[in-house]
Formats: sequence, C-alpha cells, structure tokens
Amino acid sequence: MRKLIYGMNLSLDGYIAAPGDDIGWGVPSDELFQFWSDQLQATDLSLYGRKLWQTMSSYWPTGDQRPNATPAEIEFARRWRDMSKVVFSSTIDKVDWNTRLVTGDAVAEITRLKAEDGGPMDIGGATLAGAAMRAGLIDEYVLATAPVLVGGGTPFFTALDNWVNLNLVETRTFPDGVVLTRYETRR
Repeated sequence: MRKLIYGMNLSLDGYIAAPGDDIGWGVPSDELFQFWSDQLQATDLSLYGRKLWQTMSSYWPTGDQRPNATPAEIEFARRWRDMSKVVFSSTIDKVDWNTRLVTGDAVAEITRLKAEDGGPMDIGGATLAGAAMRAGLIDEYVLATAPVLVGGGTPFFTALDNWVNLNLVETRTFPDGVVLTRYETRR
C-alpha cells in the first residue's frame, strides 16, 4: 500500500494562498527549495488538483531553460517533468509531461492508487487534498510555515467531519524563520 503525503508552504495563519491566489509571500529560501526538490525525488506519483496543476505546468516544463535558473531549479524542473503525475479535473481536457487526467471520482481513484504497490504519492491543491483528508486517505502532513499573516485566502486545512489525530515526526527551522513540521496520521 502506498503512502499519501500532503505538504505545502503555508502562512502562519494557515493559508496556502492569500486572497486573489497570491503566493508571493511564500518564496522559499534555497534550503527550503532543496527540501521540496528532495521530497519530489522521493515521490513516485504526484496528484494535482486543477488550479495547482495549472500553476505548476505554466512554469516547470521549461523552468530549467530560463536564463536565471539556479542549479536547484534546473534539477527540480527535470524531476517534475519526468515524474508520473495525475491531474483531477472536470474542466480541462488535456495534460502533458508524463501526466494522466482523471475526470471522475477523485476519492475513488486516490483510494485505488493507494492500494497499488509502489512508492509514496504526494497530493497538492487545497480542494483535492481536502477531499482526501475528509476521506481519511492522507498518511502524512508536511507544513512549511512562513512567518507571515495573510488574513485570508485558500486554507491548507479543510473543514472535517471528525478529528484526525497526528504524531509529530519532525521539526526543522529554515532560513527566514520558516518552520517545517511533519506529522503522521495516527491509525
């Protein structure tokens, strides 16, 4: 059975994007960017909601070809392009870069994917991750909390029907005061 990991940068007040989908407050330090790149390398399959997919696919397919790309960005772009991805959307009809589109029941498909043999999967996008959270499918949460309050926007966590008990497995501090916390779901 595969492990499902939900991790993103978020503000101290719990948002992954400020109003208007503004993520300018969350530019990672080189060290934090390398952490996310290493996470990507350890991931077998990435699951995306439509909005995050559109953000990622608008930049990373050619991120390594930009004149000011750092070595870490070049490495991340190549990893991202080459890895297997699944996008869940009923409003787009085409995906590229080693990606499969799913237009049906996301929770059923994520449940099926988790039951397969294989390495860890990550999930990104608040709506998609929220559905997986409510269904009890997320095994690990990785929060890179920035020392900024944005006051509203897209929350990292969704409303839940039941409590989810977690075990803290790691804390780490990055430059610029970002605190990484990793939790495993207690089953």
